Amino acid sequence: MKVISLDVHDIRFPTSRQLDGSDAMNPDPDYSAAYAVLRTDTGAEGHGFCFTIGRGTEVCVAAIQAYAPLIVGHDLDVADLGGFARRLVHDSQLRWLGPEKGAVHMAAAALVNAAFDLAGRVAGVPVWRLLSDMTPDQVVDLADWRYLTDALRPAEAVDLLTAARSGRAEREATLLTTGFPAYTTTPGWLGYTDDKLVRLARDAVEDGFTQIKLKVGDDLDADMRRMRLAREAVGPDVRIAIDANQRWDVGQAIDWVEALKPYDPWWIEEPTSPDDVLGHAAIRRAVRPVRVATGEHVANRVMFKQLLQAEAIDVLQIDACRVGGVTENVAILLLAAKYGVPVCPHAGGVGLCEVVQHLSMFDYLAVSGAVEDRVIEYVDHLHEHFTDPVRVRGGHYLAPSAPGMSAEIRAESLTEYAYPDGPAWRS
Repeated sequence: MKVISLDVHDIRFPTSRQLDGSDAMNPDPDYSAAYAVLRTDTGAEGHGFCFTIGRGTEVCVAAIQAYAPLIVGHDLDVADLGGFARRLVHDSQLRWLGPEKGAVHMAAAALVNAAFDLAGRVAGVPVWRLLSDMTPDQVVDLADWRYLTDALRPAEAVDLLTAARSGRAEREATLLTTGFPAYTTTPGWLGYTDDKLVRLARDAVEDGFTQIKLKVGDDLDADMRRMRLAREAVGPDVRIAIDANQRWDVGQAIDWVEALKPYDPWWIEEPTSPDDVLGHAAIRRAVRPVRVATGEHVANRVMFKQLLQAEAIDVLQIDACRVGGVTENVAILLLAAKYGVPVCPHAGGVGLCEVVQHLSMFDYLAVSGAVEDRVIEYVDHLHEHFTDPVRVRGGHYLAPSAPGMSAEIRAESLTEYAYPDGPAWRS
């Protein structure tokens, strides 16, 4: 099929008004999306986006539009999505703006994800099943192996995927019956009052979640108070992860986590710069048994490779709309499986829960074959704006059944929240 148009929208939701999403580094986020629609001459279309938090969304919109000459008027072979992704990421001129990082790489992710959404729609299956039904050779062909073969070779990945086929039918039955474990950040936004934190933490336990997450890093005394209140609210058996959103230097991170250890934090997320591999390794050695998690802002598969090689993380957090989208995340899932590190995706922001669930379910069925210590982040915000909203029951993501990647935003929401002229912003 041929791509006949690429539509791009700047969509922003005023979440800062209620301090939803607030943390130590981002106190007033407006959850937003640079949203792309690929339209083809067959009538099939694909939807994708990159997630932002307000100002700067227009930069990602421009970056997506910059890829149009590589896509519009060209054939799109849904049997060669690895080739499609590499054509975008390897472009000799756009690559200069990264390479493979920043707004230009996030724009590529939006388009790669849109292509997978289109492929799922054409095949009539959700993307988690589209990926899981591929042969090991087909999965390996999705990945860009440049810069990775010192850590994982394609032949090793084929062997890993082949071994994971054992027990798949039983895992799929479990997935379709029970779903995939989730944890919730809903109680933990830094701008919420203590009363709201306690109420939402208790609600989370009643809803079946066995892990919650609190934002930390702005004020140590306040963090100790909030951790104490959360621990009292959920009891000793519910895990409480903490997330500093890159706020600290290495020594400060170690001291801060030590001060919070009496409340038994499960992991510390993004304790320092996502680019500081050796800093993460030093923090990990110092704060055990508290785990170190990162990945939300890691730019590409090469950085993830180094974090794994340096034994710098206990938990790897992919983001479906960062790095290069589905294809690069497939490579990262394969690396994580090779190194035996559990993957617990970042989600929460507008649409991230919808799309990343497909990657975790693929990982469970076809890559790691494991669900122990693996959870997908969940935040109860903005799902109503999607045509195939995420479904969570009893603390588990239920497997989506609609074709595609669950990425399509409702037409009325595109109109209402268009920036800057949509009614939500004019008012």
